[in-house]
Amino acid sequence: MLDLIIRGGQVVTPMGVGEWDVAVQGEKIVAVAAPGTLPDEGARVIDASGTIVVPGGIEPHAHISAPIMGHGDLKTAPPAEVSRAALFGGTTTLLDFAIQYPGIDIPQAIQERTTEWQGNSYADYAHHLMLLGAIPPEIFGSIHEAVEDGHPTIKIFTTNIRPPATTGEPRMVGTGHLHDLMVEIQKMNAMLLVHSEDDDMVQHMYQKLAREERTEWYNMHLVHSAESEDVSFRRVLRVAEWTGAPVYFVHVSATQGLQNILEARSNGRPVYGETLHNYCCFGAENYKEENGMKYHTYPSLKSEDDRQSLWNGIVNNGLSTMATDEYCTSWETKIAGRTVSDVTGGHNGAEARMGVTYSEGVSRRGMSLQRFVDVTSANAAKIMGLYPRKGVLAPGSDADITLIDTNFKRKLTINDFHISDYSIWEGFEADGWPVTTLLRGNVVVEGGEFKAVAGSGKFIPRKIDPAVTNRPVA
Repeated sequence: MLDLIIRGGQVVTPMGVGEWDVAVQGEKIVAVAAPGTLPDEGARVIDASGTIVVPGGIEPHAHISAPIMGHGDLKTAPPAEVSRAALFGGTTTLLDFAIQYPGIDIPQAIQERTTEWQGNSYADYAHHLMLLGAIPPEIFGSIHEAVEDGHPTIKIFTTNIRPPATTGEPRMVGTGHLHDLMVEIQKMNAMLLVHSEDDDMVQHMYQKLAREERTEWYNMHLVHSAESEDVSFRRVLRVAEWTGAPVYFVHVSATQGLQNILEARSNGRPVYGETLHNYCCFGAENYKEENGMKYHTYPSLKSEDDRQSLWNGIVNNGLSTMATDEYCTSWETKIAGRTVSDVTGGHNGAEARMGVTYSEGVSRRGMSLQRFVDVTSANAAKIMGLYPRKGVLAPGSDADITLIDTNFKRKLTINDFHISDYSIWEGFEADGWPVTTLLRGNVVVEGGEFKAVAGSGKFIPRKIDPAVTNRPVA
């Protein structure tokens, strides 16, 4: 006997879009069938008329309960707060970072995340590894164990992001260590995530603007420039060509970064790119607003041409995922920094991600519904090793399901959000918005009411399909 049937909506599957019934038993989808062909005796029936029915969103890039750079022991919002807001926004799985700081090993980094998340999340979750600075030989030697245990994604930085006096632990991985890491990743069928900027250029611009007394926050795009992204992407891709390693570029922010990804993919290389919905919706001119640092996420907002290029990459081709780089702080913390050296990056974006992508991408730019599912869920599931358990409406998959109300058409207010005390999306003109969310068959958001049980989110171990690491399949 079925537990639940979703009926009457436009259901988005890999095989197409249609007014099908979706049947759920326990935590799994058991059927996607023609209307009226499923027995509904004893099952709860959800009337999805006027909605688009899609897989629950997957946020591939979030910093949750993470140290806030330049703010001592202060941390970003914890799992309970971020996961609750994410479910309101139709996102059912979150991926954050187990950070291997100098002095601790990878198992300790994973244990720290386990302690932080276990029993504290409403949504399902997984962890990337993050390696900082020079990588010791013993860390190289232990990566394979983490991959085998279900953590097949490793992130590094090619820049320290901020000047040394304000950055804390060094982040930059040099090209030699990058090469050696790629060799290991290629052998293990893992995925390398790269925050890719040229550190020489970044640090040079910090110093140059300081000499010229032009350190106001609204010059951030001169420090974290499109040229720096271009040069660094090219270097990383060249090393990847030598080693055969797959690469996933986080937060692509410029036309040049997108072009480099397109070129690599056209040659059949396993190269992927994500952008962020704030990069797609705001530009460097927004920095000049009062408290315009509220829009900032590292690297930086770029030009209007870059913004339009990123949308083209999401709507049509080139970029695989829409992420947020979730980094939720209070308004007071967010606007405390006033210079290019001390501005706090990030924002509370996971809740708005699917609605913003649907409103701007589908409603206003004509993105297909299947492409919408790809960039908000399916591609992240494939690249990060969650597919087909997550990211698809198909028999055997987790019943993570989001209903988007196509009649939701109005400007958003702060009351539409469920985390922090501000949102850069206040005033955004929504044209379609998530209204109902299911996690593993349980209705967790419905009619504006939150119904999830505290701590019900599960850790999801992952394994990447070799096809994903050998050619560009997502």
